[in-house]
Amino acid sequence: MLSDEQFIRYQRQVSLPEWGESGQEQVSKGHVLIIGVGGLGSAAALYLCAAGVGKLVLVDDDKVEISNLQRQVSYREVDLEKPKTEALKTQLHALNAHCQIRTVGHRLSDSQLNLEIALADVVLDCSDNFETRHQINRLCFEAKRPLIFASAIGWQGQFAVFDFSEPVSLSGCYSCLLPEASAGRQVNDSCSDIGVVGPVVGTLGNYQALATLHKLVFDHFVFPTNLFHVFDGKTLVWQRLSMTRDNHCAICGDNARLRSAHNTERISP
Repeated sequence: MLSDEQFIRYQRQVSLPEWGESGQEQVSKGHVLIIGVGGLGSAAALYLCAAGVGKLVLVDDDKVEISNLQRQVSYREVDLEKPKTEALKTQLHALNAHCQIRTVGHRLSDSQLNLEIALADVVLDCSDNFETRHQINRLCFEAKRPLIFASAIGWQGQFAVFDFSEPVSLSGCYSCLLPEASAGRQVNDSCSDIGVVGPVVGTLGNYQALATLHKLVFDHFVFPTNLFHVFDGKTLVWQRLSMTRDNHCAICGDNARLRSAHNTERISP
């Protein structure tokens, strides 16, 4: 049951008939892992903290640079050269002292990230490179944890939800969209090379926060998760593309599932 202070604080969202006090209690128990706290992750973290999410884990190995301030509006000039995770933690505690925040200021190995994913209710991929995205995708699939992905470059943003918590995901995974082998042959686009519009990044980060709250409040995503969303910041138009599992995918395809089932049988007592 919410305290009087909590009811007043979250009254605007508790008043929503679909949300109510029970939904707020679910949010307060939520454990969200955010990997990457640049423009996407810091925007998502602010709204999740404000909404009353119980625990946020922030993972990033970067420090705040002056070029970040154009789009990563959670940071201030006094934060320059500070670890992003610690600077963001300070901002979030100033916003909502009741939110538990843990920071990880280095890149995680598979075993370390696997543990963090296992503890989380929802994972947000706010990273900026293919290698990390594929690592997160693979481990979330193995752990059956819902993954909310977004990226932004130039005037364009991309967003998708991979609900690996469902028994069978017909919409596939990130590797179905961009196989790791082909990603390895590409050069990672960077904001410094191509540029990026700040509000585009914030828009996609807020989408990630909104999708996370859907999962926490309703215990499932109330929107279709078989769609890949593309946002054009020049025209303000969203495109929605259908996603289908690639049967030959190295992560979620038929052969990968057979290998996983075979390995499970071999290690069963």
